[in-house]
Amino acid sequence: MDQKQVEVRKRIDERMAKIKHKVVILSNKGGVGKTTVSVNLAMGIALKGYSVGLMDADFHGPNVPKMLGLKEQGMAVNSGEMVPVSMPLDSGLLKVVSVAFLTEKNSAIVWRGMFKMSIINQFLADVRWGGLDYLFVDMPPGTSDEPLSVAQLVPGARAVIVTTPQDVALLDSRKAVDFACKLNMTVAGIVENMSGLLCPHCSQEIELFGKGGGERMSCELGVPFLGRIPLEPAIVMSGDKGKPFVGENTEVKIKVIFMKIIKKIEANTKI
Repeated sequence: MDQKQVEVRKRIDERMAKIKHKVVILSNKGGVGKTTVSVNLAMGIALKGYSVGLMDADFHGPNVPKMLGLKEQGMAVNSGEMVPVSMPLDSGLLKVVSVAFLTEKNSAIVWRGMFKMSIINQFLADVRWGGLDYLFVDMPPGTSDEPLSVAQLVPGARAVIVTTPQDVALLDSRKAVDFACKLNMTVAGIVENMSGLLCPHCSQEIELFGKGGGERMSCELGVPFLGRIPLEPAIVMSGDKGKPFVGENTEVKIKVIFMKIIKKIEANTKI
């Protein structure tokens, strides 16, 4: 590494040392609801009184600000440091960083790998994260530049793999687990999203994408299973409105599911 790279790495190490637990949300397949899960987990754990950061590393689809109702916000720069956008909460603290705060609306991100790595370095080295209990990183689908950079730059980070129950998604999710293992990243667990739909008319469960595949995979691979999140229209609508489900919705069943997953993440990250 040249001197500039050494200095950047030093700043990253200094900032990450102030963060107790780092959790990387991975999926090797798009369309599994990874960002929805990331936003609700980060918000849910913040509402328990923790100080939490959420870094949106999905540069080509930076939807975290939209789902948090922050799309009109912008990040300030103060004394050479980027200042994350803070969410007002009744308890806890949630700080958010995303390229969506830095680019024009509807502007496509046309970046090669080296530039993506540079932005990740900036988000880790130059953002004023401060002391946090948790930093969640919402990754793009796949096991390429962005997740590889984060895995190499954030020591002690743990992976949460998001999948849906059908075989095609599970095939890709196994590769995400393998990615984490190859990079010596502990897998905190697997979340099975879109696991069944409760019919609003007859109350019968419809297994649109199957059910139980994520749990079977976790048993096969010897990694924790965190829980199943049903396919729930209210979760979709809450994300579109910029009001995360765990913070706004009074639907007890789904919120309890999220909070049970959060409790398991708390336990797994503190081992």
